[in-house]
Order: sequence, then C-alpha cells, then structure tokens
Amino acid sequence: MAPRAVLVGPPGAGKTTVGRLLAERLGCAFRDTDEDVEAAAGRSVADVFVEDGEARFRELERAAVAGALVGHDGVLALGGGAVLDPGTRADLAGHRVAFLDVGIADAAPRIGFGAARPLLVGNPRAQWTRLMQARRPLYEEVATVTVQTGGVDADEVARRVAAALGEGS
Repeated sequence: MAPRAVLVGPPGAGKTTVGRLLAERLGCAFRDTDEDVEAAAGRSVADVFVEDGEARFRELERAAVAGALVGHDGVLALGGGAVLDPGTRADLAGHRVAFLDVGIADAAPRIGFGAARPLLVGNPRAQWTRLMQARRPLYEEVATVTVQTGGVDADEVARRVAAALGEGS
C-alpha cells in the first residue's frame, strides 16, 4: 500500500485544502500527518511545540509520516517541516510527491501568521521567508512534480496536481 499522491510545501501552500479536493477528485481518502500527530499526542501541534518542544514534535511527525507512507493509499499531506528529516526524505523516494509552491504574498492571507504557527512567532513574514529559503531545496529534492499555488483557487491547484501526476485533467 502506498499513497496515490503526497503533498509537501510550506505553511500556506494549501496542502490540506488541496489534499481534500484532490482526494475527492481521485475518489480516495485524504490523510494529514499533522492530524495524525495531534491524535497521537492528544493535543494540537502548537501545544506539542510549546509544552514538549520542537524535537518531540519532530519525533511524532517522523513516526506519523513513516506510518502513513506504508498504511495509506489515498492522498497524503505532510506538515511543512516533515522534509527536514533525512529519513523522511529517503522514505519519500519512489512516491509521487507534489511540491505545492507558494510565495509569501499568497501564503500570508492563507495562514494569517497566528499563534497556531509556532515556528512563525516573532516576525512572521521574516520567519516564513527564512523557513522557505531553508526548505525549498528539500521540497524540490523529494518532489516528482511542482505546482504553483499562487493566484489560483484550491480546486484549480488540485486539478493541476492531478494532471501533473497523470491522473486526468
């Protein structure tokens, strides 16, 4: 069993929204590893970060991704930082991975740079820009396709991802 499509990208790229629409389009289930982490921890991602620290969150995330890659056959959305783990990047080899690329102008209104984004505390725009600069090469490394999400609605992004993966138009 393997996911039909795996979505990666930074906060605000639309992984969850596009993932749900893509799963509907493909007639399969959707799964979000952030939701898996929350279920395992019994609290929100933000609470795990604050109460246990980023290292603990990354452990839970790594386990969630590894399990989903072998236990889910629909559309899978990974948390924005999941690609930081070398084991996760290795596990993604051979999977159909779509990098949902977005610029800060389109990401900002989608995520609101609020408290639910613990890595964006302080100067959220500067933090997001730093995150993206550090992670872009990793997203590109694991991706089999890249789809721009800026300036188009989520349904159109889902259509483009499906087409790029050879799943219709």
